[in-house]
Amino acid sequence: MRANHIEFRIKLPFEVSLEGGYYISSCPPLDVLSQGDTEQEAIDNLEEALGLFLEGCYENGTLETVLKESGFREVISGPPEIGMPLLDVPIYLAAHA
Repeated sequence: MRANHIEFRIKLPFEVSLEGGYYISSCPPLDVLSQGDTEQEAIDNLEEALGLFLEGCYENGTLETVLKESGFREVISGPPEIGMPLLDVPIYLAAHA
């Protein structure tokens, strides 16, 4: 049995702050947070948390609903300026044929 693999990427706004000795990273639109001992660790952990969150939404058939309820919509004219850095989150899917 051969598996077909798909990777798609979603760019999500994020922010990082230092609180109580830990770096707290968050994606405000999706209300997903993580933390780390360093800023980069907090960002890496947020990327992993977002990937797992989005994969779970996809598996449950709620990805479109979650994105729409979080205020995301299709923009035809290119990416809008949002005033926050963007985190490039990979999503991996496999189909067995």
